Amino acid sequence: MAYHFPEAEPYRIKVIEPLKITSRSQRQQILKDASYNLFNIPAEDVYIDLLTDSGTSAMSQDQWAGLMIGDESYAGCRNWFHLQETVRDITGYQYILPTHQGRSAENILMMIHLRQGLSALGNMFFDTTHAHVQTKGGIPRNLVIDEGLDGESNHPFKGNIDIDKLEEHIKNLGREQVALIHVTVTCNNNGGQPVSMANLRAVRAVADKYGLPFFLDAARFAENAFFIKLREPGYAEKSVKEIAREMFSYADGCTMSSKKDGLVNIGGFLALNDEANFRQAQQYLILLEGFITYGGMAGRDLEALSRGLKEVLDESYMANRIRQVHYLGNQMLAAGLPVFRPIGGHCVLIDMKQFLPHIPQLEFPCEVFCAELYLDSGTRAVGLGQLAFGGVDEETGEILYAPLEVVRLAIPRRVYTDNHMDVVIRSAIRTYERRDSLRGMKITWSPQVLRHFTAHLAPI
Repeated sequence: MAYHFPEAEPYRIKVIEPLKITSRSQRQQILKDASYNLFNIPAEDVYIDLLTDSGTSAMSQDQWAGLMIGDESYAGCRNWFHLQETVRDITGYQYILPTHQGRSAENILMMIHLRQGLSALGNMFFDTTHAHVQTKGGIPRNLVIDEGLDGESNHPFKGNIDIDKLEEHIKNLGREQVALIHVTVTCNNNGGQPVSMANLRAVRAVADKYGLPFFLDAARFAENAFFIKLREPGYAEKSVKEIAREMFSYADGCTMSSKKDGLVNIGGFLALNDEANFRQAQQYLILLEGFITYGGMAGRDLEALSRGLKEVLDESYMANRIRQVHYLGNQMLAAGLPVFRPIGGHCVLIDMKQFLPHIPQLEFPCEVFCAELYLDSGTRAVGLGQLAFGGVDEETGEILYAPLEVVRLAIPRRVYTDNHMDVVIRSAIRTYERRDSLRGMKITWSPQVLRHFTAHLAPI
């Protein structure tokens, strides 16, 4: 039975923020001053900001009201207990550690499990998770199914990890050389593609067979649960919360950047079932973040997160969220743009290998498009290609090519209207029409790790 998406938002607007309109000549100078890296552009100079959906959500009146009961006691504030109860109820995990955002939870998890030379096996590690594995001396290995890298495949669960590849790697590497299995739901690198419940069950079976710990990156757990409801047989009549609880039941714990499906502007957590790991994580948390009942967050933000985690499970909210993302993607597909299919949960991906085939990966076609889109309409996007995931092998000097060369248009939650999406659509179409005139870019400076955040670029 087809799912009926809502025709309009299940909320009304109460507070607005004015947007600054810049001219094309102003944006030319802004781009130059930012060294053609859109991360360096001041937010007030951006008209429609699709750089990320992380920490950019609009909070509800209930969340704002929750800020007023923030208890800023150093230890044991009331809001911590509210959050702990909420996370336990949704995930079923016993031990909860708050962090100021998801990458801190990732850092602590990898500190516990990774050692020099050990491998972490996952569907696709996103940038910070990839870096946390590498900086611990570990080796991140992406084992997403082949369809997950095929922008034209309509596989319903392109975030799935390849179970045969997973078991093959464990056998070839040796059980003692594998630190953990880590599955991101939804899979960010290929556009918010969901992971099926059947795939999570299969990963659990492999983890049990070889005695390996298995964790979820649950930043967009509710979006993943909603896709399971839409696409996987046997789940249409189940609630998003029931589906999410089953998802969590197959893993030993999770990390979460709550700045996505927590519907807040800051926050994260690490959730575990193993008490020994929890005690070790507590010590790292105190060292790196703060005391165990606030973990780098204010009491008011703990309260907003507790309430946001409940709101995100509301089906009317989630249906409208997915509807808007798919509106943007489907309009671009109808215009002939090479959009990654099927459209995912939090963003639309545009395939630069097809959009700008005359610009090689080493000349950063993603960054060329992002600069041109900003120049055209003041829209900010981000490249997830060679600049973010490519590089050079330190031992051999071999160039490592990113498996995908895509631009991500990530839509903040409850922030923009469809009119804003129409602006982006028209701007992308105009950019496509003049694509043959665009030329590549080169790096003029970059750091060793996570270079896409701060690198300087220049047109060739």
